[in-house]
Amino acid sequence: MAAFRYKAIDTAGRSQTGMFEATTAAAARQGLRRLGLLPLEVEGVVPAKAGPDRDGRAFAPRRSRGTRIPLSALTLITRQMSTLLGAGLRVEDALSAIAAGQPPKVAGVLLTVRGAVLEGQSFGEALTGYPQVFSDFYRASVGAGEQSGRLDQVMAHLANFVENRARNRQTVQLALLYPALLALVSLAIIMLLMAFVVPDIMRVFSARGADLPFLTRALIAVSDWVRAYGLIAVAVMAAAAFGFRRWLAIGRNRLRWHRVLATHRPTARVVQRMNASQFAGTLATLVRSRVPLIEALAAASDVTPNRFVRSRVEEATEKVRQGTSLKRAMEEAGIFPPMLIAMVASGEAGGHLGDALERAATDQQRDLDAWIRALVALVEPAILLVMGGFVMIMVLAILLPIVSMNSLAVV
Repeated sequence: MAAFRYKAIDTAGRSQTGMFEATTAAAARQGLRRLGLLPLEVEGVVPAKAGPDRDGRAFAPRRSRGTRIPLSALTLITRQMSTLLGAGLRVEDALSAIAAGQPPKVAGVLLTVRGAVLEGQSFGEALTGYPQVFSDFYRASVGAGEQSGRLDQVMAHLANFVENRARNRQTVQLALLYPALLALVSLAIIMLLMAFVVPDIMRVFSARGADLPFLTRALIAVSDWVRAYGLIAVAVMAAAAFGFRRWLAIGRNRLRWHRVLATHRPTARVVQRMNASQFAGTLATLVRSRVPLIEALAAASDVTPNRFVRSRVEEATEKVRQGTSLKRAMEEAGIFPPMLIAMVASGEAGGHLGDALERAATDQQRDLDAWIRALVALVEPAILLVMGGFVMIMVLAILLPIVSMNSLAVV
């Protein structure tokens, strides 16, 4: 079974779109006709076997590797899967029930995964068709849940993990939205004043032939530069940003950049804490889902954002594979906070590594959230002070010649 995205017309002449499960595109068209729909377009959402359908037209479905769905949708799907599996439904039935209430794009993903399950693949194997939607950590957790017979519990852990990740991302984005807009609007206003308003005012002063103060002459020079080279400067910055992104696309360059971020101030502390929190949370979920430690470490390293930290985690994983304790391997990595290492040591000694990692991840995330809130609280007044300083300089540059001319008039 495969999922097909269709566009059809019903008996009343209204356009209908949605998803339909069938073995081939021709079977999908026949099924739509049995439902009283006239199919206009039928397109598969995953690669299928090459060859024409029964209508003689070549079938070229979309590739799945570029498919993405919102993080909120993934959270809802995972939570619903946990509930339905806990109620005793089979995986394929749960997927079908969830797909019925989703938008076509999300439903296509779920129905395609369901088709793979019906063809004999495990749930974890079926998720590999969408690596952009289901991360290595997600698939490893699902596979471990299937092997241990606790898939519903694993899905509950995954739902909490994905939900926390989405909430943290949304919190940071919303916190930085106002300062970013404030800086952008303020900068745009200053640039417009420099390009269009200041030249007209300064032209009046220059026409009187009076000696202008240094601050006023500097403002005129900056205004002339903005008018002459402003657009060129914007184009150069855009080209530099594009070039930097292309430079980062090379693996070794990204590793160098991530090493700088993880080992040098002022970013080292926040980068290390952020990666340690995600690493500990991922490892905790996998260990509590009874995934073997080596496999859990490998999956946790795959979802660690910083490439340099990831390389250190991979080195630690290799040492653990060779018989070193996790606590010692993390110490030798040199990029984990001491508190996290202490919690790991406690968990290994007491035989409750998963719970210890969970507490450590919570503590790390709490500290990171507090640091981010403090940073955001400082960014807003800093932007106001900087932009207010620029405006004050512009006002002084305009008022000083006026004061000078008034003094000359009085004399």
